[in-house]
Amino acid sequence: MTVQTLLSALGPEIEDPEEESFLLFSQSIPSQNLGFVDSKATLLELTVGSRDLSIHQSPTILSSNRGGGTTGAVVWKITPLFASWITSASNVLFTHNVLDSSSAVIELGCGISGIIGLALAPRIQSYVLTDQDYVMKLLNENLRENQQNMSSGKGRKSTPKPKRGSVSAPAPKAESNITARPLDWETDEVTASLTGSTSSHDFDAVIACDCIYNDALIEPLVQTCVNVCKMRPSDTAEDRQKPTVCIVAQQLRSAEVFEAWLKAFSKAFHVWRVPDESLIDGLKSDSGFVIHIGILK
Repeated sequence: MTVQTLLSALGPEIEDPEEESFLLFSQSIPSQNLGFVDSKATLLELTVGSRDLSIHQSPTILSSNRGGGTTGAVVWKITPLFASWITSASNVLFTHNVLDSSSAVIELGCGISGIIGLALAPRIQSYVLTDQDYVMKLLNENLRENQQNMSSGKGRKSTPKPKRGSVSAPAPKAESNITARPLDWETDEVTASLTGSTSSHDFDAVIACDCIYNDALIEPLVQTCVNVCKMRPSDTAEDRQKPTVCIVAQQLRSAEVFEAWLKAFSKAFHVWRVPDESLIDGLKSDSGFVIHIGILK
């Protein structure tokens, strides 16, 4: 099975960024304010799928005048929803074998939480979280504490004991396959060293979850997505059957910023919107959130 089966399930490719923007912003978008989960809390208790997570965040950094942005200092509403979607049993990326237990994934602009990595890593081979240096201390603290809780059984919801004669599901992978690395879209170079592996030199997927807030971020983000996708060879027909998939999730805030992003993204990528039938509740039409998938042209 190739990525083409996934794209067939997603429906028509987006040909007109202006039309896509009009369709999305014509929805009944609920008021989400800026989209924080709780911008004043220093600790959040969240449940994602079968995982209970304790996430430290920094309202102080968020409200500071730090140059280069502060939005990664707290958790945004779409992040736990996206993590629940991508790890759901019926997720299209897994049912079409775009992702599996051998996959390597990189996330751009992960922020302090590490939520998507913590949720997805047990189902894949490796997960690399990236963001600017200022989030690394809290990010590593959140990874360390939640991995410890998982290994001790504190972070996993209790499940009924299997009946006699039944076959238990395989245990999830150990979460030592999560790494965090600094990556600034404007100043840092994308290289194979991001994989942290001597045997693997590219990624099966790149995730950007709620990274687009203003026009200034668009070009560096899109270029970083391009550079990550270009790490995968495309020399042979077999290579071209399994390109790196770019998954972009975002809250619908500004029609102008969204349209500018989609125009820039569409210049480099073929783009599809994930349809409602492939989404979970909370991410479907009229939710104020959207997920697009891109394949490098």
